[in-house]
Amino acid sequence: MRRIYRSAAYASLALGAIGIVAPLLPTTPFVILAAWCFARSDPHLAEKLYAHPKFGPYLRNWRDEGAIPLRAKAIAIVAMAISFAISIAVIPFTWAPFVLGPIMAAVAIWIATRPSPRPTLPDQPPD
Repeated sequence: MRRIYRSAAYASLALGAIGIVAPLLPTTPFVILAAWCFARSDPHLAEKLYAHPKFGPYLRNWRDEGAIPLRAKAIAIVAMAISFAISIAVIPFTWAPFVLGPIMAAVAIWIATRPSPRPTLPDQPPD
């Protein structure tokens, strides 16, 4: 079972990397899935993701609080809107907006309604 989780983790990471440049493929859900799969197959690799300088804070916020920072929400929703516009301009099917629009709107609403991370207290100086 560990091999299956590890394979799924690497596949998710690859899809997430592709999602950085592909308009309709998201990055974040695949990185979250990779962290989840690594936690079940190779905790050391999961810890490397959680300690990553770019992805780590977002992954820890999601793992610990189910939270998405406000800036990340805004970026995700704007990126989805741009992706939608590009898709409509490129996809020749007249039904595409009626399929993509509600799906992307639902995802945007879901993202917008996730909590924001709780503020962390600054480190207390030793007494």
